[in-house]
Amino acid sequence: MSNVLNTWIKKNLGGDPIIWFVAISFAIISTLVVYSATGAIAQKKLAGGDTEYFLRKHVMFMLIGFGSMWLAHKIDYRYYSKISKLALWVSLPLLAIAFVTGTVNGAGRWLSVFGMSFQPSDLAKFALISNLASMLAKKQKDIENVKDTIIPILIWCGVICGAIALSNISTALMMFATCMLLMYIGRVPLKYLGMLCVVGILFGGIALAAGQRMGTAVNRIKRFMNDSEMPFQAQQARIAVSLGGVVGRGPGNSITRNTMPHPYSDMVFPFIIEEYGMVGGIVVIGLFLLLLYRGMITVQNSERAFGGLLSAGLTFMIVIQAMINMGVGVGLGPITGQPLPLVSMGGTSLLFTGISLGIILSVSKGEGQEFGNQGEIVKG
Repeated sequence: MSNVLNTWIKKNLGGDPIIWFVAISFAIISTLVVYSATGAIAQKKLAGGDTEYFLRKHVMFMLIGFGSMWLAHKIDYRYYSKISKLALWVSLPLLAIAFVTGTVNGAGRWLSVFGMSFQPSDLAKFALISNLASMLAKKQKDIENVKDTIIPILIWCGVICGAIALSNISTALMMFATCMLLMYIGRVPLKYLGMLCVVGILFGGIALAAGQRMGTAVNRIKRFMNDSEMPFQAQQARIAVSLGGVVGRGPGNSITRNTMPHPYSDMVFPFIIEEYGMVGGIVVIGLFLLLLYRGMITVQNSERAFGGLLSAGLTFMIVIQAMINMGVGVGLGPITGQPLPLVSMGGTSLLFTGISLGIILSVSKGEGQEFGNQGEIVKG
């Protein structure tokens, strides 16, 4: 029986087994936390008090996320270089449509596709990282060419981050930081990184002036700097952390889930600490650091520049967002509305995070017999 299972795993779950372990661990944690965080809400708001409604919905989205992860890891990662530019061109009009007509949900704007909510910024993030990795990989031998290399990179980073900032400033800043890290790893000279900062300030300023989030961002920063004006959400998060102690109150025993806004998404980390204590919080942080470590191992072992840069960019994107969410949850930063990747309830986030992990797994498989002898698409 064990031999059959091992054979099935080797055939169907390729790539770094530690990344699979991290993903499965987060799936278990997410299921437990979302069920506990939404049970009381469902009982109050839904007819008949169906406490498992949100759990079923979350499990469905999680299965979609794992399905997309599995499909992405079966595809030769080099093909993503070809579709990244197309994905960027598709994401731009979607961001514009979402800004003009999309529904506001927290810090971002959403579109409805076939009755399901969709956040275009998630597609734009994925497309920008993939395209930036492709451009850097292709231009490694001519990385200091301003006209053919630097200017296209700066324009795409500025336009996409600026378009995201129209509706979601925190996501735009997170993506800007990820692009800076990726360009640094891609051997872009520091003087051009300085140029990216100027471009970021320019496009960011235009986006803030044209968008509708400047007032919200300023107020959140002011409230964070002034303890006497602490937002209710932040107050409840700190109460949850203080109640958790070392080992927590136990699953299903949270007090703040009835009062804290979004304990299943934006504020899921303090909720985890309340129920599972500092121990649970350390486990979650440790899993993200393990993902970062294995992502960097994949970068180191990659045989091509594109694979290494793609893995680095996607890993940074996931881990940076996680650190921002957890930092906000324990009071280290102003409220941003960022979900905790792989843990928070949300279909779009789980879908694109699953695709990103699948691509990292695809890179970790390397070239050769895994995908057949298909030739080199991106030379790095």
